Amino acid sequence: MNVTSIVSKAFLARQKALRHHIQEGERLQQQVLEYLISRGRATEYGRNHLFNTVTGYESFVRNVPLNSYEQLKGDIDRMRHGERDVLWPGQVKWFAKSSGTTNDKSKFIPVTADGLRDIHYAGGRDSVALYLKEHPKSRLFDGKALILGGSHAPNYNVADSLVGDLSAILVENINPLVNLVRVPKKPTALLSDFEVKRDRIARETWQKNVTNLSGVPSWMMSVLTRVLEISGKSCIDKVWPNLEVFFHGGVAFTPYRQQYRDIIHNPDMHYMETYNASEGFFGIQSDPDDPALLLMLDYGVFYEFIPMDEFSETELQHCPDHLHTVPLWGVETGKNYAIVISTSCGLWRYVIGDTICFTQKNPYKFVITGRTKHFINAFGEELIVDNAEKGLEYACEQTNAEVLEYTAAPIYMDNHARCRHQWLIEFSREPQDIKQFAELLDQKLQEINSDYEAKRYKSITLQHLEIVTARHDLFNDWLKNKGKLGGQHKIPRLSNSRDIIEEMIEMNSTVNDEG
Repeated sequence: MNVTSIVSKAFLARQKALRHHIQEGERLQQQVLEYLISRGRATEYGRNHLFNTVTGYESFVRNVPLNSYEQLKGDIDRMRHGERDVLWPGQVKWFAKSSGTTNDKSKFIPVTADGLRDIHYAGGRDSVALYLKEHPKSRLFDGKALILGGSHAPNYNVADSLVGDLSAILVENINPLVNLVRVPKKPTALLSDFEVKRDRIARETWQKNVTNLSGVPSWMMSVLTRVLEISGKSCIDKVWPNLEVFFHGGVAFTPYRQQYRDIIHNPDMHYMETYNASEGFFGIQSDPDDPALLLMLDYGVFYEFIPMDEFSETELQHCPDHLHTVPLWGVETGKNYAIVISTSCGLWRYVIGDTICFTQKNPYKFVITGRTKHFINAFGEELIVDNAEKGLEYACEQTNAEVLEYTAAPIYMDNHARCRHQWLIEFSREPQDIKQFAELLDQKLQEINSDYEAKRYKSITLQHLEIVTARHDLFNDWLKNKGKLGGQHKIPRLSNSRDIIEEMIEMNSTVNDEG
């Protein structure tokens, strides 16, 4: 009997419990809300918002306002200085530096002991449970798990308190038994210099029996490329013949799918998407044939949703009471929502900035559609990341191209009074005809987004999109200049502002000019 067949028995009870997600979603979420309120009553925030009078969802909404990070920042900073019982009972010692931040101001998300256990580690456990359920012949635990992590640093002068990437906090607090089946070594996993870390991870792991990978697709690809360089092998299958699954999250997998196929030739290789962030672990791909994710309902997370056609960043900051929210049992399929969470990490009615669309209910499944801030709506076109991913996938399929990284922003008006979207794309395999690629992308965007199609009508409001080809490693160099290379940092795909794309185009031009 192999090791996995023995260990997998430990997941049977949880696999059975997950069946409650099918018909009992509302009950599970009501229980989570009751738990959070009961714990929150012992906090300053709970006393200020009369948690002792909260008896259900309606009174919870009346008493507690919607919050952006700015509204909780003061309380979080007090917690970082060691104050107790502010947003969650006790002292919080770990703070995740939020990924995806595009300016110099970082967000620090509290990570409590309860949150580690009931949210983050629960997500990792359930990812394995659902994978083993779908693949009963797995040999997952007969080898090593290559898990990528970030780095952390001391938090102010508070004893034993850390701030850094969530992945580093997870590695730091992980059950010692897990270290028996994971690589690389802990000191390597927590290195802050990603280029040094990448090389060491490759050297420590290429001769191990790695059966599974976990991490962000972009950074994992960088590590696997280094593994091939060091090993001298032509594909990862020849390095790790027993590799069977990649648990990935952090960024959309679509731009990377073909790149992984190019270096992992095993037709039985599995890819399982997870939706985990600094703020919590929210979804898992439970069916390999369905890209939608199962919303995890019995963790320490209570969900609410704001219809995106009613969402406004200005109102969130200044008039949050004007924004209408619905609980899980009030959502509709096919509608775009901003996510609001209350968690056992002390985030109360917190708008995390991600948007999703439910594909079904009972069980509740969804796809990630983008960010509340990462979209282009300069001319009423309402282009979201999900549109961009589908458009690029189509253009790549038709031209045999591969996109490595991209970002896009509007040109509001050029010297000829023309308005358009400008795409900066780094290809791992360039199309033979970039104009054809741009045409196909534009056509697909019109097909899947009626607002974009309307604005493109006869090029009256919005002219044909423009593609600027980025040099090799431009995106990594930009991240490196910002001190964000590695970990879970990533560049916003879409933006109404030209700040980021202008910086990157200038870097692109400078190197090209020097060349």
